[in-house]
Amino acid sequence: MADLQRTPLYNVHRELNAKMVEFGGWEMPVQYEGIIKEHKAVREKAGLFDVSHMGELLVEGSGALDALQKLVTNDLSKASIGRAMYTPMTKEDGGVIDDLLIYNLGLNKYLLVVNASNKDKDLKWIKDHLSGEVGVADKSHEYALLALQGPISQQVLQRLTSLDLKEVKFYRFAIGAVAGVPCLVSRTGYTGEDGFELYCHPEEAEKLWWSLLQEGSEDGVVAAGLGARDTLRIEACLPLYGQELNEDINPLMAGLGWTVKIDKGDFIGRKALMEIKVQGASHKLVGLKMVERGIPRTGYPVKVESQQIGWVTSGSFAPTMNANLALALVKPEFAEIGTEISIVIRGKAVKAEIVPKPFYKR
Repeated sequence: MADLQRTPLYNVHRELNAKMVEFGGWEMPVQYEGIIKEHKAVREKAGLFDVSHMGELLVEGSGALDALQKLVTNDLSKASIGRAMYTPMTKEDGGVIDDLLIYNLGLNKYLLVVNASNKDKDLKWIKDHLSGEVGVADKSHEYALLALQGPISQQVLQRLTSLDLKEVKFYRFAIGAVAGVPCLVSRTGYTGEDGFELYCHPEEAEKLWWSLLQEGSEDGVVAAGLGARDTLRIEACLPLYGQELNEDINPLMAGLGWTVKIDKGDFIGRKALMEIKVQGASHKLVGLKMVERGIPRTGYPVKVESQQIGWVTSGSFAPTMNANLALALVKPEFAEIGTEISIVIRGKAVKAEIVPKPFYKR
């Protein structure tokens, strides 16, 4: 795997005999002891993920809030100090450049967490569209990111920190030491479970990783890879950039209308998204469950009789439901729950039906 970037935890993954794969320009662990085992551990106990490939950009200056408000669709004025907000960042036509988490650090400082493969594109876009007293800097090299996800994550993490984790509500964060390592501790995640994301200095990442794994091992905490991360997020119907979102897919198509705050004032893409809201999106993101045997994969055509009505964005065997499930973008007139459709798998039409989403809710 030539010229791939490696996270500060690369040697840890080798030590744990992880199977490594290329992901977004990075060499990442896809699994340690098996995707289904790791998936079930997160649903029932907790899993520890290395997500240090994510990018971190710092936007700061007296005009930081106003500048970001023009770049993103959500209303960042609602994210007070100590809060995080999820938001798409769109082009003029409403297509999504990236979806990000933004942390309000206070003192006119915002930390933007961006998708690994989009970091350079995002940085250029932000620089090109900033105005006023504000600057942006790539701080990715200053952060490692670990995610502890699952129902017992709070009790395990609490034993390693003096922070009162009960006070760190969903989409909020606190700053303090975990196992003696200075961290930003955020109650966020990408699995559909309760959990925390821990930002620390790369040089401290190994210490933090082993502390969390050792502290939680008797309770059932396991190391978990990208494979389980994907099956978990599909069950929870959480979008993945490049699949449910891209520069041709707008937030209204992707079911993220709740992140588009038209009345907050002007932002890039507002006019286009207003028009799409009035006219209706060309496609709608739906949940599919296979009726016949077959695993739906990204890009497979979705048909009603012989007419193609859309395509699969993500699909997988879902261990929690013991079913083959998919997310798909289909024409809105075919998006009713209960609609029978077929997915073309290796040239053969295989029966499926539209079902409510999310597939899984804790």
